[in-house]
Amino acid sequence: MSIGINSSYGFPDYLKEMMATPYQKEQEAKMRKAAGIETPADKLEEKIKKRCDPTCECETCKRRKYVDGSDEMVSFKSAQHIPQAAVATRVRAHEQEHVSNAYKKAAQDNGKVLQASVAIHTAICPECGRTYVSGGTTTTRIAYYNEENPYQKDLKLQDSTKYAGMNVDKNA
Repeated sequence: MSIGINSSYGFPDYLKEMMATPYQKEQEAKMRKAAGIETPADKLEEKIKKRCDPTCECETCKRRKYVDGSDEMVSFKSAQHIPQAAVATRVRAHEQEHVSNAYKKAAQDNGKVLQASVAIHTAICPECGRTYVSGGTTTTRIAYYNEENPYQKDLKLQDSTKYAGMNVDKNA
């Protein structure tokens, strides 16, 4: 009996597996699969393949639905599923509807939008481990001007005296 460099004679099983070529590992996996034997490594490999394949969705991702919880008239009032490839775009567009509504409301009631920001939230699927867009939040601040308020009238008077004559047109 001869012992060569590629021989696994006398080595523990874990070393034999480490020394095996990719072809040998593939053949052994096929034999296990044909015999109906599934190891934890096989399950992990299948999970990784699913994660890497963008078209493959787990059951949790397939059943995920999005719904709006605000009292405004915008999209997603009833829960609906969105394909993973389109979720980020659809959530951003939905949050932009809230921003547009804030500007409309400010214009109708003699107000001014001081700040409008959108935050897109992400989470990790517990089943497949993928990161997904879980929703969004829109924050707006609107200042309303009350022309009947004596303080507002006084502020306008002070501004008019402060800014009067600041810009002079030489050609006039």
